[in-house]
Amino acid sequence: MSDAFMSSVARELSAGERLLWKGRPRGGLRLRDSDLFQIPFTLLWLGFAIFWEYSVLFLAPRHDAAGWSGPIFGIPFVLFGLYIAVGRFFVDAKIRQATEYAVTNRRAIIVSSLFSTKIKSVDLKSTAEITVDEKADRSGTITFGTVQNQNYGRGRSNVSFTGGSVQPAFEMIEDVRHVYDIIEQARSRQSAPV
Repeated sequence: MSDAFMSSVARELSAGERLLWKGRPRGGLRLRDSDLFQIPFTLLWLGFAIFWEYSVLFLAPRHDAAGWSGPIFGIPFVLFGLYIAVGRFFVDAKIRQATEYAVTNRRAIIVSSLFSTKIKSVDLKSTAEITVDEKADRSGTITFGTVQNQNYGRGRSNVSFTGGSVQPAFEMIEDVRHVYDIIEQARSRQSAPV
């Protein structure tokens, strides 16, 4: 890990707090489980927006300057369609590249520094539920708290429509089971009588 990574995590540690694990989400362009349902919708949206623009530009007759209101009206829909069909994958990759995770003897820390530094801290002792989603390659996501049900007609999901977790989570980390074991050990030490 880089010195910048270590210093950003070290700044967040309180007195008596020990760092047990540090890591980052996987980099690059990645598909999520929810993309199985989102990609067809985004392609439908983009296709309709492009068809609209093509129709008003080349198929509909224009008699005066007011005829440009249709093409201008459709531009935001095409741009949004391009973002949700393609651009969101690049934004998600950039966000993950600027994200760092840490587990201490007291809490889980998520530091995101894309445009400004944003810190999420989850007290391990008071977190009632921790969910692990492990893939076949042993990577996965650890979600802190009850997984919120965002039902887009496709079942349970913890991912927002534009990518990224809705709740505090260590997303797309390597050896997720090992990190979960570290978290559970820290939780059990906190609840043990002194």
